Amino acid sequence: MWWFILAVVVILLSMLREVKHYERGVVLTMGKWSGTRGAGWSIIIPVFQRMLKVDLRVKAVDVPDQKVITKDNVSASINAVIYYKVKDASKAVLEVENFYHAVSQLAQTTMRNIVGSAELDEILAERDKLSQRIQEIIDAETDKWGIAVENVELKDFFLPEEMERTIAKQAEAERERRSVIIKAEGEVAAAENMAAAAKMLSEAPGALHLRTLQSLNDLSSDQSNTVVFATPIEVLRAVESVNDWLQVSTAEKTK
Repeated sequence: MWWFILAVVVILLSMLREVKHYERGVVLTMGKWSGTRGAGWSIIIPVFQRMLKVDLRVKAVDVPDQKVITKDNVSASINAVIYYKVKDASKAVLEVENFYHAVSQLAQTTMRNIVGSAELDEILAERDKLSQRIQEIIDAETDKWGIAVENVELKDFFLPEEMERTIAKQAEAERERRSVIIKAEGEVAAAENMAAAAKMLSEAPGALHLRTLQSLNDLSSDQSNTVVFATPIEVLRAVESVNDWLQVSTAEKTK
């Protein structure tokens, strides 16, 4: 009798299947889909039924390096990582043979197509936009497989050494151009300020003379300096006026 009881217990135990909290069990009864089991213990009849477990956690797939040629005919190599999760376990089993491999292959071809349709400057400056476009395309294609793509990140973008040197020269030339522009703008601003200051000094009587005395005072603090006295233009004009007056007076007296 106890042999019969032991056999029944063994059979019952062999029919039990454990489904973890982060899994779902897709049950096939005589080859047909008969339902999806949640977390916990489930009874599966041997021979007649089979249960395939599907992990629902987020998966990270490393997309290997892909050789691409950009829209402006630059050869490069790029890799990426894609994050996705299964949202419908039954579709992931019934609609695609191996969704792990299928998602990886789809990500590779989509990445090559998107990167190949963009120019080099766009890839370097707008990598986030390209990642978003790749994610949208993959997510639309894998929706019928019961898979949701959460994020796609372009990791490394490798260029030939000749192109890297060319880009470095271009960046250096751009910095030099900005430096020249900034320097020219500073000279224009300084010239405008000097012109405004000169106008103010010329309109104020004696202003140039006071400025000259101030400059001499600044130079006198260092005895090693040699001071060359600059005569204001007003003084020269005054001397010229006196000279003209003397010539006119002399000419009238000689008549």
